Amino acid sequence: MGFTILGTGSALPKRSVSNDELSEFLDTSDEWIFTRTGIKSRHVCTTESLDDLAVAASERALQVSGIDASQLDLIVCSTTTGDHLVPAEACAVAERLGATCPAFDVSAACAGFVFALDVAEGYIARGRAKHVLVVAAEQMTRALDWTDRATCVLFGDGAGAAVIEAGGDSPLAVELSTAPDVETLCVPGLVGTSPFKASADSESVLSMNGRRVFKFGVNAICDTVHKLASDAGISVEDIDHFDSIRLTTNPESGGQAPRCARQARGSNAARDRQHFERMHSACPRPAGKRRCTSHGRRHRPRWIWRRSGYRWLSTSLEVVAHRK
Repeated sequence: MGFTILGTGSALPKRSVSNDELSEFLDTSDEWIFTRTGIKSRHVCTTESLDDLAVAASERALQVSGIDASQLDLIVCSTTTGDHLVPAEACAVAERLGATCPAFDVSAACAGFVFALDVAEGYIARGRAKHVLVVAAEQMTRALDWTDRATCVLFGDGAGAAVIEAGGDSPLAVELSTAPDVETLCVPGLVGTSPFKASADSESVLSMNGRRVFKFGVNAICDTVHKLASDAGISVEDIDHFDSIRLTTNPESGGQAPRCARQARGSNAARDRQHFERMHSACPRPAGKRRCTSHGRRHRPRWIWRRSGYRWLSTSLEVVAHRK
């Protein structure tokens, strides 16, 4: 059984922090951050809690969908930075919405929404739920080392939600996978108070090996795209719309994306195919090779997204769907 997204919502904290503000207490600059990440500012919680953001996003999704909270059969929330370990963030959302359905969290970091969506689809497929609220919410600023310019400039706070309903076209293909590497990207758990612990717990702040993360993304994303297309029984060329193409820059190249990649931007439907073709053909590459001969490295769109109602492909959400 497939599902339909009835409505979506999002919420951000009011406070926006620019790169220039970060440069006041970090050894960095707007130019340094922007050329390496494409980030100009990020929203950070000041008076807001993660509960506030998750509930606000959920309320908007419910309003758009026309579904009342009492009609929900399940709430699944993806988060790694909840306001409380117990109860689950989803339970806090359910309480404030007035819902009494089962509610629980999943923890899968950047891919969390996709895993939560897959869990929701499983409940629908088994006939256990008709209406499901899927939420993704993070307050990453509480887990950052604000003296580490390599990580604290990358993250912000926010929440998104979607109400899905049983029925409709199933995704053509779904690919969920894990490449375990705890040391590459890690936020240690609670600092304990046990008098019996032999050694002190590590401080609960994020640490990341950016080069390893970048290398994994570059190597894995393209392979995933082609596998999804193959599983869906289509070719990459069959995908008729690419939206919100975001590019990953190589930290070893001074932060500058290759010329062909920098051109592949925009969300206009008429230009998206041209953008994708530039991404894959503007650089001189030997036939069948993934590395261009002029830059000597791979060029990949970090993620490609298609709005509902059309065929879409997403390498971050790792789902292929088709036109209704």
